[in-house]
Amino acid sequence: MNIARFGRRILFRGVFLLLAIATVALALVLLKDEKERSWRDYSEGFRKTHAEVLARLQHPAGLLALLNPGMGDSPPGTPVMLPYAGLDYDDQNKVQQAVELAGCSIRYPDGSSLCTAVGSNPYTGGFVYLVGSFAATEMVPRDPGSLDLAAAHRAVVTLSMRGTTTQWIAPFELLSDNANGSIRGRLLAYLDPGDAPLPDDAKPVRDFRGWLWQTGICADGSEANAACTKRAFFSIRLPVEAFREALVSRQRPVWPPADLNQIHARMRMLAPNGSVVFDTQAPGGVAPASLNDIRKALLPGETLKVSRLGSTQPAVVFKGPEENAERTSPLITRLIRRLPLEGPELPRPERDVISTPVGNYEVILSGDARGVERSLAAVATRMSWYVGAMLAAIALAWLVIEVGLIRRITVLTKRAADVSRNVQDDKPDRSLARLDVSDLRGEDEMGILAAGLDDLLTRVKDDVQREHLRAQQERDMLQAVGHEILSPLQSLMVLHPKSNDPGHRYVQRMQQAVRVLYGQASPSEALQSAALDVATLDLDAFLRQVAENAHFAGIEGVQFQSRGEPVMVRGDEFSLEDVVTHVLRNAQRHRTAGTPITVRLSADEKTATVSIHNEGAAIDPALADRLFEYGVSGGDKDRHRGQGLFVVRTYLAKMGGGVRARDVEGGVTFDLTLLLA
Repeated sequence: MNIARFGRRILFRGVFLLLAIATVALALVLLKDEKERSWRDYSEGFRKTHAEVLARLQHPAGLLALLNPGMGDSPPGTPVMLPYAGLDYDDQNKVQQAVELAGCSIRYPDGSSLCTAVGSNPYTGGFVYLVGSFAATEMVPRDPGSLDLAAAHRAVVTLSMRGTTTQWIAPFELLSDNANGSIRGRLLAYLDPGDAPLPDDAKPVRDFRGWLWQTGICADGSEANAACTKRAFFSIRLPVEAFREALVSRQRPVWPPADLNQIHARMRMLAPNGSVVFDTQAPGGVAPASLNDIRKALLPGETLKVSRLGSTQPAVVFKGPEENAERTSPLITRLIRRLPLEGPELPRPERDVISTPVGNYEVILSGDARGVERSLAAVATRMSWYVGAMLAAIALAWLVIEVGLIRRITVLTKRAADVSRNVQDDKPDRSLARLDVSDLRGEDEMGILAAGLDDLLTRVKDDVQREHLRAQQERDMLQAVGHEILSPLQSLMVLHPKSNDPGHRYVQRMQQAVRVLYGQASPSEALQSAALDVATLDLDAFLRQVAENAHFAGIEGVQFQSRGEPVMVRGDEFSLEDVVTHVLRNAQRHRTAGTPITVRLSADEKTATVSIHNEGAAIDPALADRLFEYGVSGGDKDRHRGQGLFVVRTYLAKMGGGVRARDVEGGVTFDLTLLLA
């Protein structure tokens, strides 16, 4: 079986098969690259999450969250334990900086704030700190020694713990004021007598300390005046007798107290007219960031475990946001797990220990790489429909073409093969007569193709018959012409017997041409089958003689630039003269009138080159590739048969040389190459 007959069909089916394989391979390569990219992103994200969580927890605000895990759910006024042993409550800058750095303040919609806290060291004293700010008109102080507190700004502080409630009333006393309008004062506290006035022998509470500072700049940015509201900052230290009793006992105090989240402190700032300027129980307060807020930094599949070393309390576990529960294909999931991974390994759980004033906390951050695979599987499941659709389209296209086209072509292919064999037969006119494809005609594509083949066969049969008649007529004509020309040439040889006679040389060339053509089927076959008598000759002297005798052939203005030394080459003298003459005649037809034809001779180690140049138009681009073919002519086709340049190429090839034509500036140059003897 001749495989070449089925080469196109094999190629066609192979292309479809390769297209399907390439589609699947492309999907697998993209899936593998996406898996590697997802793993790299996950590893990088895990490292970033670890660094961010560790930085947050090591910050004073993070330490505050560690020490008070449930502070986000506690109501305003519930004390939190600070990451500091205590506060410099009487220094505005220090206490304000410490509170802001720890982030323990509750923020109210009007811009007020409150931080209720205790120190991390019980031995600094049993106190509860109230630190915050509010906006009020210029503070009105109490007159020194006055027991009438209603005429001044005053703070009412309430502390509820362990079933008892203590309330203080602390009027504002001015200590100093500055030129820029800011004031500084203290809150001197008394046990609140309720609706009754202070008794004459009332004394301030010794361990209650309160300070208040008010700026001289209006809160709205307007020019300072007595009626505008200004920002005030307060710092209060409340004495707690229960804390003190625990310190003086023989047992080591438990710190922080177990009921710290059950203690409640409230502060109200009253104006001289009794209106409430600031109340810590005002609605809309935003709690400080808690340990639960760190969960926002976790990625899906990540888990943060926080536990206190040496404590029996259970660890606090936080998990990242839930992944989208998209439907995934189990087959694609298994495929993703089997894909090789060239990248980072699975991040291992990161364990860190954070030191706080009350102990060490262990923080473990772990991840789940299966989450990456599940996310990738969800995306791949969605994209698999597109890949399946592409494969289905490829299969459908192959099936349609296979059934509707290829099988119908098979019959026509066999008939076409028969046509090819019959055309190559020794007697194609007889074999083609037996071939018929008219039964395959039709109106569809195959029928039209068969009709075209049938019409082509009919024309081929007619052309073959006409070619046989033409070849026979040409052969008869050449034989008759050759026979009639040989006799006159013999008479001319008698009239020009001397070898130095120019006419003698041209008669010899005519005899050689007639012998070549005489009895051959066609001129091109005769020229190609001619045998040359290759010998050694002096090319320089030969070209000089041709240039001097060119006018006898009707070619004027031939100028030869001699090298002045012999150049011995291998060639047939008469055939080479035909070659040069044909090129000179071509140059004469196409040169600009009145311009010379220059002939130059050059040589290298192996070859000699004859360059024949004429000035004139460039070579027609349409003829550049067919210039040396038989029957191709750039002039009048009625006068020139296109045989001269064909003779040039044919004779030079038999002498081991070659020819080329090239456009140069102002004209055309033919380069004839011969081998040196």
